[in-house]
Amino acid sequence: MGENGFRAEEIDTTKPHPARIYDYLLGGKDHYEVDRQAGEQLVAAAPEARIGVRANRAFLRRAVRHVVGSGVRQILDIGTGLPTSPNVHETALEVAPDIRVAYVDNDPIVHAHAGDLLGPDGTIGITSGITTGILLADLRDPRAILDAPDVRAVIDFDEPVALLLAAVLHFLADADKPQEIVATLRDALAPGSHLILSHATGDFADRSGAAAVYRKATAAMNLRTRTEIERFFDGFELIDPGVAQVPFWRPDTPPPPRSHEIGFYGGVARKSR
Repeated sequence: MGENGFRAEEIDTTKPHPARIYDYLLGGKDHYEVDRQAGEQLVAAAPEARIGVRANRAFLRRAVRHVVGSGVRQILDIGTGLPTSPNVHETALEVAPDIRVAYVDNDPIVHAHAGDLLGPDGTIGITSGITTGILLADLRDPRAILDAPDVRAVIDFDEPVALLLAAVLHFLADADKPQEIVATLRDALAPGSHLILSHATGDFADRSGAAAVYRKATAAMNLRTRTEIERFFDGFELIDPGVAQVPFWRPDTPPPPRSHEIGFYGGVARKSR
């Protein structure tokens, strides 16, 4: 049993994992040879993949700064992935000092790196006024996430929360009922809460080859159209510019070359009631 409460054999290194492929494409170090091979296959199938994941990460930072700037002080990040600096709480700290962040992921290796998010004990951490926690759980069971003591210790659902679903819903098939999952999470949020969401798409090029790479991984990728992605925002009010390719959602620097090819949509919305 590892220090974070799981066995080493729970980490499957025989198949690529989306979080580790993402880490590889971002230039991280927490991946295996099988993930690097899948990452290169992905780039061969979708040449914009590397700039796409970086643009998605930049979108997430801009969106977090926006919602914290609007007054939200609590963040529930589901599908957080492997720690990549600046992490969500580090980005939020740029705007306000009193931030509470609960990280959730279903990959044991993410939990293994909890120290990078929370401190050496991997439980609840308080640093520079920021309270953070991490939960090993699956988005497919949203009620378990909402009711988890490790989440409730950090998040007060009677107050506004920023719900982050960044590059995670496309790993749910339609059979998983992703719209119902988002609705369950939405209904638990207080008025004034926000949804930050990004999702892969094949709207700008045939990316069936990229999807095929993930069919050999621990989770398949389900590309959706803009119209399908907009439905995840039902019950929220989208803020300008609505659902857009991630480089063009309120850019603060010139979008990188080939941005029009990037197959990621992103959007931010507010729950008014």
